[in-house]
Amino acid sequence: MKTESQAFKGLYDIVARLRSPDGCPWDREQTPSTLRGGLIEETYECVEAIDEDNPEHVKEELGDIFLLATMISYMHEQKGLFSVSGVLETISEKLIRRHPHVFGEVNVKDSREVLENWAKIKVEQEGRAPKDSALDEVSKALPPLDRAYKLQKKAAKLGFDWDTPFDVLAKIQEEAGEVQDEFDKECIDGSALESELGDLLFTVVNLCRFMKADPSVALHRANIKFMRRFAYVEKRMKETTREMKKENSGDMEAFWQEAKEDERGRETR
Repeated sequence: MKTESQAFKGLYDIVARLRSPDGCPWDREQTPSTLRGGLIEETYECVEAIDEDNPEHVKEELGDIFLLATMISYMHEQKGLFSVSGVLETISEKLIRRHPHVFGEVNVKDSREVLENWAKIKVEQEGRAPKDSALDEVSKALPPLDRAYKLQKKAAKLGFDWDTPFDVLAKIQEEAGEVQDEFDKECIDGSALESELGDLLFTVVNLCRFMKADPSVALHRANIKFMRRFAYVEKRMKETTREMKKENSGDMEAFWQEAKEDERGRETR
């Protein structure tokens, strides 16, 4: 078994070979921009593996993330912008700097104080200027669902939050009513409807946050569930020699309900 340093050096050497003139044409053509989507996708696949509680799958997906992080770092190294070792040194220095209660002599009582010190260090030691708004600290580059979740968490830390989940449910009903109002209009204003749907989604994200459920993970799991049930419908339609088309929607709905009942039965066994 290789040591951690040997294993990472092996990965680095492989990436360097893939990007070399006699390496892989596809790998040489890639840029940080072309790998952005893959980085996001691999992260969600890793989340799925963690949800499955499958260590071997987690190990594989973490390897894919390590590969992409190393590849993107090496691309910058090739341009002389920074090195892969510089990336590792920077994060190591940051971890030590932001954990003076571990690597220094600062005393903390709990995780709340850890986060308070973290915020002070970013301003006092790292020179990050305080934002005009606390919400400005949330990256604009995040996908909208994740950004909504982070914005709400940040606001909640400052006391701007609902009192109970029932309040959020009531707000969801209110927003759904406003969506219905747009549908009821004789001439639907697309932008107004989009705005109301956005408010509804934002409030649903708030309920996820309030119930300590990550909305991206929840939606990811819902996607997997939909795909599993839809595959069952396709299988049953094929077995009964029926086409997947609108005219057979009643049959498809019946098989969809079968899929749900089958899942419930397996969960209770």
